Amino acid sequence: MKLIKDRIVKLSFVALLITVTAAMFYTPTASAHGEKSQAAFMRMRTIHWYDLNWSKDIVPVNDTMTVTGKFHVFAGWPETVAKPEVSFLNIGIPGPVFIRAGSWIGGQLVPRSVSLELGETYEFKVLLKARRPGDWHVHSMMNVKDGGPIIGPGKWVTITGSMSQFTNPITTLTGQTIDLETWNIGNIYFWHAFWYAFGIAYIAYWARNPVFVPRLIACEAGKADSLISATDKKVGMGFALATMLIVAATMQSTNEQYPITTPLQAGLLRGMKPIEMPARTVAVKVDSATYRVPGRAMQMTLTITNNGDSSVRLGEFMTASVRFLDPAVHEDDTGYPDDLLAEEGLTVSDNSPLAPGQTRTVEVTASDAAWEVYRLADLIYDPDSRFAGLLFFTDEAGNRQMVTIDAPLIPSFI
Repeated sequence: MKLIKDRIVKLSFVALLITVTAAMFYTPTASAHGEKSQAAFMRMRTIHWYDLNWSKDIVPVNDTMTVTGKFHVFAGWPETVAKPEVSFLNIGIPGPVFIRAGSWIGGQLVPRSVSLELGETYEFKVLLKARRPGDWHVHSMMNVKDGGPIIGPGKWVTITGSMSQFTNPITTLTGQTIDLETWNIGNIYFWHAFWYAFGIAYIAYWARNPVFVPRLIACEAGKADSLISATDKKVGMGFALATMLIVAATMQSTNEQYPITTPLQAGLLRGMKPIEMPARTVAVKVDSATYRVPGRAMQMTLTITNNGDSSVRLGEFMTASVRFLDPAVHEDDTGYPDDLLAEEGLTVSDNSPLAPGQTRTVEVTASDAAWEVYRLADLIYDPDSRFAGLLFFTDEAGNRQMVTIDAPLIPSFI
């Protein structure tokens, strides 16, 4: 009976080990991201991405595409989110389906973290090289130290071809040309297999005897010290010593083979050049703002003053990457993602041209299912229920002017 129990325990342990090992090799495909789960206040009051352009919708393997645009670092950054003093311009994609060949802010190459200033607007560009075929959601993204990733709008991009054709050649500082996709891949496979086998051997030694139930019984009987013999201690020390010797020997061999190395660059780039925005000639005061839950619409009372020399009209309100447009003033022709574009979502009680020197109070409504689909309505349940966004005014010559707004948001359930 005891022999049968021991065998059952061993078989159970082996089955568990096989299951865990198999799970390590199973990676379900992820095609999009959980940006909808990110807090609404964080998407509204941190970084506003606008004028984005994805250069291609279909990209063959080894071909490149660019993601360009602007982002405004909101001056009313929430207190609960770390300031963007250490930030990294990134692209949100489901794994290495693209490789980032380069990224720029304000025309300056930014291969590492940068420091951003609140209230400033920056231009950016990211160059991507297609690697894995499929349909992928490509987002702009800013990683903020202690603040997490701040995800911008995403667009579906199709990569065609075969991944087996992908190459990533580079020339090192010593003049050697290598393909990063396959360089030293055999060595990587060898050492993964070696340490896996090494670990299995260590586990197998300790699992050679009954593992769970008999040991538990011994511990409860106060005989825990008898479970580890002098031989067990010697074997454990032997494995530890072998590990250190192997690591030391291979490290010495690697240093001899590659005497010239440089450390990973982890410095902070400061002095990013923001866009020199023209002087604002439109002033906006938010008198009140409510979110009507049944109608999935935000209603604002705005007092707008035109201090310029040309009439203006309100054409767009953007928040959390969702764009609400008045089609009579502005129509989008950039191919912006449909799920983030409310082409007729903005209505203004009086959107006739606002003459220079004139002040007008208007009722503005931004309505679309995106309030619920992108969980922006969750904002009304936050302890600090405030919204923020960008208003875009268009003058007689077709020039756009951006104005930021920020105010409390009161929910209405009727």
